[in-house]
Amino acid sequence: MAYERGDNPPAGDGVVEPVSLASVGSFEHDADVVIVGFGCAGAAAAFEAASAGADVLVLERFSGAGGSSAQSGGEIYLGGGTSVQKACGFIDTPEDMFDYLEAALGPHADTEKLRLYCEGSVEHFEWLCARGVPFQESLYAEPAWMAPTEDGLMWLGEDAWPFSTLARPVPRGHRPPVAGYGGGLLMDKLVGAATEAGARCHTDTRAAALVVDESGRVAGVVARRFGETVRYRARKAVVLTTGGFVDNERMLADHAPVLLGHGKVSDGGDDGRGILMATALGAATRRMASVEAALTVTPAMACRGILVNALGQRFTSEDGYPGRFSHAALGQPAPWWLILDEEGFAAASAGAPPEHVAETLAELEQELGMPPGVLEMSVHLYNRHAARGEDPLFHKDAKWLRELKGPFAAVDPRVAARFVENRREATGISGFTLGGLHTTVDGQVLHVSGRPIAGLFAAGRASSGIHGDGYVSGTSLGDGTFFGRRAGWSAAEPSH
Repeated sequence: MAYERGDNPPAGDGVVEPVSLASVGSFEHDADVVIVGFGCAGAAAAFEAASAGADVLVLERFSGAGGSSAQSGGEIYLGGGTSVQKACGFIDTPEDMFDYLEAALGPHADTEKLRLYCEGSVEHFEWLCARGVPFQESLYAEPAWMAPTEDGLMWLGEDAWPFSTLARPVPRGHRPPVAGYGGGLLMDKLVGAATEAGARCHTDTRAAALVVDESGRVAGVVARRFGETVRYRARKAVVLTTGGFVDNERMLADHAPVLLGHGKVSDGGDDGRGILMATALGAATRRMASVEAALTVTPAMACRGILVNALGQRFTSEDGYPGRFSHAALGQPAPWWLILDEEGFAAASAGAPPEHVAETLAELEQELGMPPGVLEMSVHLYNRHAARGEDPLFHKDAKWLRELKGPFAAVDPRVAARFVENRREATGISGFTLGGLHTTVDGQVLHVSGRPIAGLFAAGRASSGIHGDGYVSGTSLGDGTFFGRRAGWSAAEPSH
């Protein structure tokens, strides 16, 4: 049975309660390692497990591989001195990379995983290249969610305050040579590599519950395929790479209610199924309230104007990583507006046309339903400091500071979001979840008691990775592939 985005699986259809091995009469399929989900983490795990000599079977709920990873921008956060960075004239170190990410992904980033990720970043870049993922040795220097060019490197907030004061500013957004969304190319290469290594895939197969033997070891998966129950025996381990839970309204209400009512960044299948199956065994979770948010504004436009809340108050710097000002918007009265003047709009390379234009700020305030004088005061204060090349409130870089002069325009993120999300009502913000199963650096899922659950691994958004309360583009694909690899080779070991 198929489920629409946002639906929760009915209790009677594949209940997540574990199934005892003794109650399973026979298995229709078996493998050394059974991986649930064929996104970036699943593909990386499948490649490594198969390359280690294991017989690998991947279960994918949809009719093809890719998942949310294939619909992403394709940026992978890598650094420490990759060949692309060097070719573009940048010097980077694992220490600088760690210092930036610890602050940008915090507070409460997982420093153990993060340090391992930064120290292994160059090797991971080379691993991706060896799997056929291409990177062009050129830099896209404009602020952007995704580069509209084929450049292989982009800035992701490293050069913005306060991070530019904490670590040497170096761009680390590595991306395949695709203008815009590059996730499809990335996943084509990773899935192809996993398949060539020997991993098999069963599509249209939705995992329902884990099979557990008398000792508590995970021994397989019960799934549903075209209305029929299919049982899979895992001789060594099961790896959960099923994504997050943004499509499960019940889980959002329980753990991350800040995203309720907003758009969802996913392929429609991030229903938390893997997390639920594991927690039914007593698995621990971490950072379940942590989320990423994306305000539907063009960063190249945002840095040339000011972002204000429904009351007309400026609340953030506009020149950093756009996810950072998007997350700030979540705590402000909605709707949110980007205020520009004619020169700022003309200078931006692309962006949605403004919904409201007025000769004066007083007229614009009235049109937007703001309290009289508040927007005028916000712009006046911004202009007074911009004239001196400073932003003492939010520390926007001087290169973006300029007095805003009439006529003025207000860009409404809700308008662009309606187009992107294809729904009549939109808030202007979309997001996804970052929390998940508590795992070791090798992907073993931990019980609430702290011990590893034998035979069970997880990676990607089904697990809690390097993130704390913050986010940077490319850290999902980076975290997912890096720790997916570790989960894959660990699951393939003779005993764990």
